[in-house]
Amino acid sequence: MPESTDTGDEPTPTPAPTPAPSPWQYTLHIPNDLRAVAICRRTLGVILAAHGLPHLSEAAELVATELVANAVTHTKGPAALRLLWADSVLRIEVWDADPTPPQPPVPPARDTLLREAGRGLALVKGCADGWGWYRPDDSELPDGEGKFVWCELAEAA
Repeated sequence: MPESTDTGDEPTPTPAPTPAPSPWQYTLHIPNDLRAVAICRRTLGVILAAHGLPHLSEAAELVATELVANAVTHTKGPAALRLLWADSVLRIEVWDADPTPPQPPVPPARDTLLREAGRGLALVKGCADGWGWYRPDDSELPDGEGKFVWCELAEAA
């Protein structure tokens, strides 16, 4: 009888690829209140965990915090955080009632490197796969005016 050569190296089945999560969207309307920044950050973390995307939380929470902080710090009205997931890309949009375009990030002067203020959009630009702003049509705006500042984070393949 032939000798068994069982080495315990059974072939392991290759797991089936996980199907891409279906597209989804959430919108959180917030007052002009600095406490809304932490609420948005925590809500975003819960949403990403619920959809099996906790690996995006750190970067998403960082850029969303900057965008929401800008909205509640530099405008007088309400704001909204909108999250959209489709085609393995997380799009984070923050609406505020001020139609003034955001100021693009500029390289900091040598003497301002340690300042905390004024670096938010540069941080968003550095962490996100893309960013920008737009004035949508009136049907998309909560109060009929304002702008959306957005950024996108692509899921690593």
